[in-house]
Amino acid sequence: PCKEEFKDEIKGSARDLNKYERIVQPSIAELVGTAFFVFIGCVSVIENVETAGRLQPALVHGLAAAVLIACVVEISGSHFNPPFTMAIYLCGGIKLFLAVPYVSCQLIGRVLGAAMAKVRAHGAAFTVLHSDEQVLQALYGEIAMTWLITMVVLLGAVNAKSKTPLVPFLVGSTIIINHILTCVPDVSSTCLNPARAMGPALMTGHWTYHWVYWVGPIVGSLGVLCSRTLLGDQKMRILWKKRII
Repeated sequence: PCKEEFKDEIKGSARDLNKYERIVQPSIAELVGTAFFVFIGCVSVIENVETAGRLQPALVHGLAAAVLIACVVEISGSHFNPPFTMAIYLCGGIKLFLAVPYVSCQLIGRVLGAAMAKVRAHGAAFTVLHSDEQVLQALYGEIAMTWLITMVVLLGAVNAKSKTPLVPFLVGSTIIINHILTCVPDVSSTCLNPARAMGPALMTGHWTYHWVYWVGPIVGSLGVLCSRTLLGDQKMRILWKKRII
């Protein structure tokens, strides 16, 4: 009987460890990765937004994303972004039981990252929209660039036909391109990530036009439809699966 109890205990421990590695550990990786991405992004422009220029924050955001993605990609997939998690879930790359804690940890990580940045230095961690005229321009930038980076993530990390180990480099490069091309002085640099926007807003109290940084990335993440209908492999694609010729 004692031997059987010992075997049951060992099996139970193995199940607990497996559950930890399948759910808890990836969720913690998302929390830590999101926190450090927000922290690094904020600090890169926090001292002086006006004179930071485009290149400095672009390189910092892109390199930070590449490093963090490479570090935990084998643990959690390195989403760090609720719209990414939503898009990957819709493509079948992640189960709902994992998507929910991922998003929860990403939202917690955004607050921790912004709090770390606030402790590091005081000042604005982002530019803010000042008028209704700037809203459409900023919203378009959020939608277009989130669409692009969502396709990069899905085709580079989920789609078996185009999957590549260069995903950290590709995502980091896309973020650099985004910051250089879409940063409009006195308007907005596209955020592409509600978690990146909401943490600093919570710490600084700037909520004007904040909805842009949620609606834009969420709509942009519908770039998943392009992969699901046109560019994905047979497992990802929901249309045109039968041989035509």
